[in-house]
Amino acid sequence: MPETRLEKLLDFLKNEPNDEFLKYALATEYLRLNDTGKALEYYEDLVTNHPDYVGTYYHLGKLYEGLNRKDDAIKTYEKGMATAQKKRDNHAFAELKAVYQEATGFEDDDY
Repeated sequence: MPETRLEKLLDFLKNEPNDEFLKYALATEYLRLNDTGKALEYYEDLVTNHPDYVGTYYHLGKLYEGLNRKDDAIKTYEKGMATAQKKRDNHAFAELKAVYQEATGFEDDDY
């Protein structure tokens, strides 16, 4: 019987427990499977233990918004924008700024 994508990712993670891409893939897969609790667990682990993994901030913020945790979403977007600036990732910064402005209704070019 073939393994599911989730089972494969979990198996890979056993061999590489600190692999940020695998954690991100697992979070995304759990979200796809509507297991928001597990998705949240992996996304939060990423921002705690791999804060430079810029792609996490957008998705974690959107998940927070979906869970009616707007303040957490805004803080996540702010942290993500700062991280993107530090890494000079202009694309990620622009995406984060757009969702930040949407979430706050704030349109400030100071960021």
